[in-house]
Amino acid sequence: MTFADLLPDGMTVEELLIAMSSISVLVSVLAVWYTFLHRDATAQRARMIASQRRDMRSTVMGPRRREAHQPSMTIMRSVVEMLKVLRSAQANKVSLKLMRAGWRSKDALVRFFFAKFALPFIFGGIAVLMLYVLDAYAMTETSKAIWALGATLGGAYLPDILVYNAATKRREAIRKCLPDALDLMVICAEAGLSLDATLLRVADEMQKTAPELSDEFSLTGLELGFLPDRRTAMQNLAKRTDLTVLRGMVGTLLQAERYGTPLAQSLRVLSAESREERAMKAEEKAARLPALLTVPMIVFILPPLFIVLIGPAILRTIDALSKM
Repeated sequence: MTFADLLPDGMTVEELLIAMSSISVLVSVLAVWYTFLHRDATAQRARMIASQRRDMRSTVMGPRRREAHQPSMTIMRSVVEMLKVLRSAQANKVSLKLMRAGWRSKDALVRFFFAKFALPFIFGGIAVLMLYVLDAYAMTETSKAIWALGATLGGAYLPDILVYNAATKRREAIRKCLPDALDLMVICAEAGLSLDATLLRVADEMQKTAPELSDEFSLTGLELGFLPDRRTAMQNLAKRTDLTVLRGMVGTLLQAERYGTPLAQSLRVLSAESREERAMKAEEKAARLPALLTVPMIVFILPPLFIVLIGPAILRTIDALSKM
């Protein structure tokens, strides 16, 4: 079987090269355009926090006027409400996962459930169209069925994978910048600021260096001002981040507020512990490095080394044997 046999019917190798070159040029142009595109992330986060503040104030002080949705969101919401999944027990778990990934808008849950419902049909339909209707690839019936089933399952699990990856990336970013935030909180606490003012001040200082943690602290500061129970606001921070260090910080802050213990001293201890944890994780990665480099060394370094060392001797041996 040659490479030309793997191409769809009616396509030559030259046409494939032209298509790949066109796609490469398009991707390069989009990459250059995206590089020069100026996106003000600070203003976007400020608008989001202001919107959350208005929502909290409306929830606490009175009923809220219904907002107009885009036509696409109206269609998605109609489909999701027809399936009756927004009121299921799974909706709360999914909403928590979306919050941990940084997607807190009210339409995020609707988009997730609509994607879970629509993507299997879209991916499966494309696979059936390519394999059965157009017969683009010469495969057996078993292979076609396996590929169609794999495409359908991929569409079903794609939203979960995207949410999990986004939550993991966000959690890691928060964990890395948390010791610096705790140091700033120590300074603010020693300066006499309250917990609400400390969180908002630290969030303001870390908007550009740590936008994820700044977002969480800003939202917690707003919840401390609007929610009737301050304990609920701090526990919401621990739920959204799902970090051991932040759960310890929340427990420490609640104890300090309940029993009147010195807040600055507790935060200093937490800062030292978080820095030790970050150093231990870095040492753990460094200790894993030799084991990870073993396979690349065997595959990529040892064969060229053997060729350089043994190659001249083999060539001389071949010349000597050919002259005999």
